[in-house]
Amino acid sequence: MQHILDAILAGDTAGEDFANLEIPDHYTAATVHKDEVDMFEGVASRDKDPRKSIHVEDVALPELGPGEALVAVMASAINYNTVWTSIFEPVSTFGFLERYGKLSPLTKRHDLPYHVVGSDLAGVVLRTGPGVTQWKPGAEVVAHCLSVELEDPAGHDDTMMDPQQRIWGFETNFGGLAHIALVKSNQLLPKPDHLTWEEAASPGLVNATAYRQLVSKNGGNMKQGDNVLIWGASGGLGGFATQYALNGGANPICVVSNEEKAKIVRSMGAEHVINRSEENWKFWNEDGTRQNPKEWQRLGKKIRELTGGEDIDIVFEHPGRETFGASVYVTRKGGTITTCASTTGFMHEYDNRYLWMNLKRIVSSHFANYREAFEANRLIAQGKIHPTVSKTYKLEDVGQASLDVHHNLHQGKVGVLALAPEEGLGVRNEEFRARHLDAINRFRGI
Repeated sequence: MQHILDAILAGDTAGEDFANLEIPDHYTAATVHKDEVDMFEGVASRDKDPRKSIHVEDVALPELGPGEALVAVMASAINYNTVWTSIFEPVSTFGFLERYGKLSPLTKRHDLPYHVVGSDLAGVVLRTGPGVTQWKPGAEVVAHCLSVELEDPAGHDDTMMDPQQRIWGFETNFGGLAHIALVKSNQLLPKPDHLTWEEAASPGLVNATAYRQLVSKNGGNMKQGDNVLIWGASGGLGGFATQYALNGGANPICVVSNEEKAKIVRSMGAEHVINRSEENWKFWNEDGTRQNPKEWQRLGKKIRELTGGEDIDIVFEHPGRETFGASVYVTRKGGTITTCASTTGFMHEYDNRYLWMNLKRIVSSHFANYREAFEANRLIAQGKIHPTVSKTYKLEDVGQASLDVHHNLHQGKVGVLALAPEEGLGVRNEEFRARHLDAINRFRGI
């Protein structure tokens, strides 16, 4: 891979030279193994250690198919789906690969005894398959994680509705935590030229997810003046939701877990911040079997103190079980709860009287369609929304990076260097970067 890296680092290698580079038949990747899916049997979720299940090893280069591209990955990032994959919860991802493999001889490539993980990347196109016209070798790109077949009419109004919709690197193989990734060419987007490789790689999944969930007509359809409750407002998803609320003229009510995180969202411009460690809500009793509506009321009172008596228009929900009952309760009559992820548990419970009698809506949201992913990346390129990288690991330390996210020890996004030998490389527009440097570095070192 060194000759490929040298061509990228040169910064002026012609596209035809990239097209003529020899690509090795094996490459380094972060994987989980099918024969280890039971390795954590009987272990509590929190005690499952991704460092034991994620392997960094050489794997065979996949065949390049029509409409696909091979990308040299300079950097990637950790998302919660990599944590789920590494601890084999809620199910093993090998079931996804097996089902995808039955679709066609081409998709059979994905059904392997190992799974190359990762749903973000920034890098350089090396090869494109038949039918690809928009992208050429040498193009500097990022990739969003929506993989669809688009053979069914259901996917042509909103690509997220395609019956074969999958998340690349989670429900497909050959993901971005590797030196080379295989993607569909319509996953590719231009790399924002003012960002480093690790900065450009980090927004992909969470940025587009937040855009659809909060801004898009398919999610919260947020407007100016809306009061938006954002759980985990300085986290991977919440850090972007907070930016979108502020950027779109809404009023974010940011819930964070400590004063350090409160300082982050205040530095973005958020005025209404709730430190839940100070409030010490007990939405559930100690054995987790019954919720306490008085605590929901206490949250609602706190919100109205901050907003001058107004309730919440939109809740940006992703913790799930722990907070969902409270989220439904505090939303105004006719308001919207948008939900994804459910990182504290998938089995939500809420009092339906507060939903049904007050005409509230629960809107499910899952990643983003092609157009939404494009718009979210465009806002990054324009410097209106910024990456939230706090720390970067090398590929060989991807297990530790995943453990950090698993135990919520991180802020914003955790980046991973793949081919990039160090941080800080890949910037092509230093002047534009200088104008936004404070915002770009807001999460750094936290």
